[in-house]
Amino acid sequence: MITAQVMDVALTAFVTMFVIIDPLGLLPIFMGLTQDAPAAHKRKMAVKGVLIGGATLLFFAFLGDKFLGLLGVNIASFRIAGGAMLFVTALEMVFEKRTQRRESGATKMKQEIDADSAFDDISVFPISIPLISGPGAIASIMLLMSANRDNVVHMATVLIVLVFVLLIVFCLFMMAHRLEKLMGPTFTQIVSRVLGVILGALAVQYIVDGLRATFMT
Repeated sequence: MITAQVMDVALTAFVTMFVIIDPLGLLPIFMGLTQDAPAAHKRKMAVKGVLIGGATLLFFAFLGDKFLGLLGVNIASFRIAGGAMLFVTALEMVFEKRTQRRESGATKMKQEIDADSAFDDISVFPISIPLISGPGAIASIMLLMSANRDNVVHMATVLIVLVFVLLIVFCLFMMAHRLEKLMGPTFTQIVSRVLGVILGALAVQYIVDGLRATFMT
């Protein structure tokens, strides 16, 4: 039976991961990077990119706290830093800076790929890293897992939500050719701004939780 707490965890995890990974924002970048490529190549890049990006996020979900321990960083400090970084991302989304930066980076990446046929496999870079499993996504999954580390069901819920968001990314990539004709820039901008405001609120909550944990211990 799904409890209210599980639903709250699932909703928080979904909003966070959906906003950070930003499937709608990744779609036009994927289209640009695979422009003029055959359909089979696009499918191959979609499968490999999502699998590698998902594996990277799962690694940090399970072992990220131990990695921080080796560096001497506690989880409270990571929450504050992660929250601050997510807040900056939220501001970029609201003021349309994030999309411009991503599109500019995607253009440069495509130029590099076109210049050298050895880089025609874009599944690892830039699709999986840093577009899918970038610093924001890694920070988010680590924060979500650490916040629910005392409840196995809640941790499993976070992981299920992560897989669900990755499936959304995969489906959008697979339908890129059809969606390219349907999506307009206005729709993408509206969604990006709304999600940016929500992400900003979640980022502030991460910072507050980190500060509380720091000064109460």
